[in-house]
Amino acid sequence: MAKKHWLTPRTILVVAGIILLGLMVWRFSNIVAYILIASVLALISRPLVRLLGKIRIGKWVIPVSLRALFTLLVIWTVFFGFFRIFVPLVASEAQELSNVNTALVIEEFEAPIQRLETWFGKLNLGDGVPHSLRGELQQRVASILNINMITDMVAAIASIIGNVAWAIFAISFFTFFMLREEWLITEYIITIFPKEKEKAFRHALDSVKFLLRRYFVGILIQMTGILILVTLGMTIVGIGFKQGLVIGLLAAVLNIIPYLGPWMGAALGIILGVATHLHLDFSTELVPMMGYMLLVFAITQVTDNTVFQPVIFGNSVYAHPIEIFIVIIMAGSLAGIVGMILAIPTYTVVRVFAKEFFNNFRVVQKLTEKI
Repeated sequence: MAKKHWLTPRTILVVAGIILLGLMVWRFSNIVAYILIASVLALISRPLVRLLGKIRIGKWVIPVSLRALFTLLVIWTVFFGFFRIFVPLVASEAQELSNVNTALVIEEFEAPIQRLETWFGKLNLGDGVPHSLRGELQQRVASILNINMITDMVAAIASIIGNVAWAIFAISFFTFFMLREEWLITEYIITIFPKEKEKAFRHALDSVKFLLRRYFVGILIQMTGILILVTLGMTIVGIGFKQGLVIGLLAAVLNIIPYLGPWMGAALGIILGVATHLHLDFSTELVPMMGYMLLVFAITQVTDNTVFQPVIFGNSVYAHPIEIFIVIIMAGSLAGIVGMILAIPTYTVVRVFAKEFFNNFRVVQKLTEKI
């Protein structure tokens, strides 16, 4: 019997196609990003299109194009409504921070700083040069609350407003057709697979859509829950509703970053709260307020760990927490914060396709037994 060679014309074409696809993704990464964002929006809002399809007036059913258009309008209404509420609050907070006297911030912590400087001096560090912890902290606080940084960021956003307008148009265009034609992308992708694998590929895509829809909807629920908890908590401890809303938004957005995000959100939230309440007495009012803020973040984190995350990162993608942790750490070491954010969706896709096409391996069977 003749030996079967793996190097066939079809294999060469497939490999060449994959390489060409990779080059196109790299070269046109912005277009790929638009398609990915549109895919997520279509994935999340697909149930609304289906729900509208169940509405009947006699024998008349709402055409799918109208359903897709209405759903797209709902998406952008929510999106722009969100920015309409939060952008003025964030701008007001930035303006208030720009007026903070950084020297006054250091004066509020004068006694602890002096004790730290004394302890630092006893360690004989700094090559004999007196080290001013006060000056160092004042410089660091000034850099955090520097209005120039905020101005530069606003200028950068303004400079790309044309690109943002184009991105909105492109994402809307892709989202509309993905909502109108559910299998639009799938029909193009399956052309690279052999006909005998088409059924398995479609089944894998169905599983991916189901799991990712649960995951992304869970993320939105998690962010909303954290926003509400932090805002209410900050209002109760005396920070104020508007500033509490900004701190809650900051905590909710940063919480997307696994493991590190909650710490970053808590640290920045407390800094914002302290910087705008320097008129309070340090020992009798400011320190207790910081303690209450820390308690709010602690309660929020416990609620997130015990209620939100088990549902989102466990049940939604059917993966063990240890798996999730390892995957996030590996993705973070390879691609930083972006890798950590994309780790779980990517791992979900890989697991589904591994179960469909490589289920003869025991390790794959173990990792995908709950899917």
